[in-house]
Amino acid sequence: MSFVVPELAVPLEAFATALGIGLLVGMERERRPDSAAGLRTFALVAMLGCLFALLSEKTGGPWMLVVGLLVISVAMVASNFSAQQEEKFRGFTSEAAIIITYGLGAAVWFGYATLAVMLAITTTVLLYFKAELRDISEKMTAKDINSILQFAVLSLVILPILPSQDYGPYNALNPRQIWWMVVLISGLALSGYLALRIVGARHGAALLGIFGGLASSTATTMMFSRHARELGHLVRMAAIVILIANVMVMIRLGLVSSVVAPALITQIAIVFACGIVPGVVMSLYGWKILNAAGDLPMPEVKNPTELKTAISFGMLYAVVLLASAWLQDIAGNKGLYIVALASGLTDADASVLSTLRMFNLEKISSGEAVIAVTLALMANLVFKIGLVITIGGGKLARHALPGLFAIGAGLATGLLLV
Repeated sequence: MSFVVPELAVPLEAFATALGIGLLVGMERERRPDSAAGLRTFALVAMLGCLFALLSEKTGGPWMLVVGLLVISVAMVASNFSAQQEEKFRGFTSEAAIIITYGLGAAVWFGYATLAVMLAITTTVLLYFKAELRDISEKMTAKDINSILQFAVLSLVILPILPSQDYGPYNALNPRQIWWMVVLISGLALSGYLALRIVGARHGAALLGIFGGLASSTATTMMFSRHARELGHLVRMAAIVILIANVMVMIRLGLVSSVVAPALITQIAIVFACGIVPGVVMSLYGWKILNAAGDLPMPEVKNPTELKTAISFGMLYAVVLLASAWLQDIAGNKGLYIVALASGLTDADASVLSTLRMFNLEKISSGEAVIAVTLALMANLVFKIGLVITIGGGKLARHALPGLFAIGAGLATGLLLV
């Protein structure tokens, strides 16, 4: 039995949602002594947006919404004028939040309640973490901002204009699909790159290993191998950083696989988990040593969104696609595995992505795809073991190789399980 008149059920739900949005944003503003508005004001503004949206719908035009926005604007101008008379400068964050809250209240009435709530949460988060966001902004250099802009070009300018059509021998090359993989890998690498720039070395080797693995596990392995040789006291720390970075490779490629080929994720997750678990165990074993570490050197990771870097990866990915299709045609599964081993030595990403694409095109079975992905990872692991031995020397090898061998053995065991 309902206690609400049926005709009012929908409007009441809309106004209640708008009220909740206003209270959410207003709660954050209330705790700011310099805010131009607080809890009650934001709640009223959100309901006002919902009310004027209702009136706009009934009158058949947008004018009532515009009137409501003008009323709020005039009120804000008057408030700012009064503050200036008292020689108080508050900024415009609260005013911007008020306008957004008004719009979100209107969006609720027009049927976008879920979107409005999501945007309200996003707005509140941005308002709440003012100091943290300012700190991040101050740490970013012109090079970091340039990296973000270059990623925007890769993903929002180049990607949409590329044709989604198969070309070349074996119809192996799809420009949009190839560039989508470039954007996906560049985005993950950029997040690791920026995280390294923001957190720096002061948060310890664990974070350097995590973000270094996201940005480039090969660069991280090479960097810390070199520093382990030059600075003897960093050997144990470098070994743990390298181990964590190589665990992150499996996590990163697992996430990529779940996006590119979700049908394979169960089998890939089993194999990767068998490699991740021993890597994590070995990392935890050295945790006390990590906590005793001072500042560590930052990995010298190349900007992953530079057009030259992106094009190089795209070309490598295209070559691996062609080679995989050609060798599979003339040599069957053995050809696919040869390509996975050869290309995985220096870049597991291109090899794994080409294998996943071939699986999506139904050119290989799920079992063959999992084997090829695992072989690429193991080949890449062998390459980094070589870096540790040749660059880092015997002392680093004694500390790092047990963990890396454990990861390799885990991957091999996982392959047997599936």
